[in-house]
Amino acid sequence: MWGPARAGFRAPGKPLQLRRSLLTSALFSQKTATLTVTPKTGLADEVLDIQVEGLGPRERVTLRASAASHRGRHFHSLAHYEADVRGGLHLARDPALGGDFTGVEPMGLLWSLTPAEDLFLGQMPRGVMKNPLKVEVTVHHMSRQPGEQLGPALASAQIQRWFASPELSRTRLQTGRLRGVFLLPPGDGPFPGLIDMFGDGGLNESRASLLSCRGFATLALPFFGYEDLPPIMKNLNLDYFEEAAKFVQSHPKVKGPNIGVIGSGKGAELAFSMASFLPNIAAVVSINGCISNTATALTCGRFVLPGLPFNLDKISATDSGVYDVKEALEDPLNPAYQESRIPLEKASAHFLFIVGEDDRHWKSSAYAAIAMKHLTEHGKTNFTLLNYPNAGHRIDPPYSPFFSVALDPVLGLPVLGGGQLKAHAVAQIESWKKILEFLHLHLG
Repeated sequence: MWGPARAGFRAPGKPLQLRRSLLTSALFSQKTATLTVTPKTGLADEVLDIQVEGLGPRERVTLRASAASHRGRHFHSLAHYEADVRGGLHLARDPALGGDFTGVEPMGLLWSLTPAEDLFLGQMPRGVMKNPLKVEVTVHHMSRQPGEQLGPALASAQIQRWFASPELSRTRLQTGRLRGVFLLPPGDGPFPGLIDMFGDGGLNESRASLLSCRGFATLALPFFGYEDLPPIMKNLNLDYFEEAAKFVQSHPKVKGPNIGVIGSGKGAELAFSMASFLPNIAAVVSINGCISNTATALTCGRFVLPGLPFNLDKISATDSGVYDVKEALEDPLNPAYQESRIPLEKASAHFLFIVGEDDRHWKSSAYAAIAMKHLTEHGKTNFTLLNYPNAGHRIDPPYSPFFSVALDPVLGLPVLGGGQLKAHAVAQIESWKKILEFLHLHLG
């Protein structure tokens, strides 16, 4: 069947090897590359299957991912690959040869997404129910020179990464003092109840939505910088968080009375306080939290935990205008700040400490070690530690874009978050599985 094609490419006087090269090039130039990504629409923690067909044998190409949030934030990543002898490429099988990562990484194009701009404003998507993270994956001929601009796409595919499913029930809380969003899985329940908090102000329901998709009735709880809540974090009162706990515990679709709390940064620290002073907090997930109350006072009934202060003289600036604040928070073991310590020994909850060892926001690894030592000294064994080398401060759900810098809500400065790209991705992927296992184990 190849006879007419071969005859058409015979060139008298040209070497046989050259004639074969021309033949192969012409034949494959007529083929159309196809890029398949499945599922095209899915949850943000789901694994994608990415394949390319119709390339030349052993052809080298560049795969690029470009993402845009509904707020216009742009992210990008790329990696270089070599097709197999059939002109096929499968990211679950074939190693990346360079770019933003190397090796076999089926989800590398997603977890290596980094901000293309607005470096200091890094954060996860906020309005997630109706607005997915839109990602375009494209295939290009590999550039001959490093840094050379990519040529036109040989093939492309568009995907949507959702943080919520259409079946979720979403209720906006506006009664009494309580603010936030309560998310319920589909069905009659009852479901294990959970409160989710971040420390950077405003409402962030990205993680709460995913947790609800995985079977938890979850309250995304802001405590400043949202609607009519105080615009800045100042003089917090545990009564607000107790009201939130009672709301979740008493909901007819929640398997009460025991509930869990998950928090990042300041949110983790507030989760510690809830477990120490409030009843029926059965499980706490701390993501890079401090074991003292920080920054501002927290009133807990007749007790007041002063805010462990930041020493501004210990903040250093980098050449790029980003600040390193790791040394700024005062030592929680300093006797002068003993009253800021959260009495974890009073808690009956099970604790999961998740630590990024390269956290540049503060000394999360040291704080977790202090907490575990303190619990052990009080005869407690109700804790588990997950330590992730070279992971930074903001450990989000898996395959989330990597932010090395974020705007600190207390200091009002762009600060280093720490972490190395792949190591941080590993922390996000592995910790998410452990979080779900931990919460299902202790909340049912």
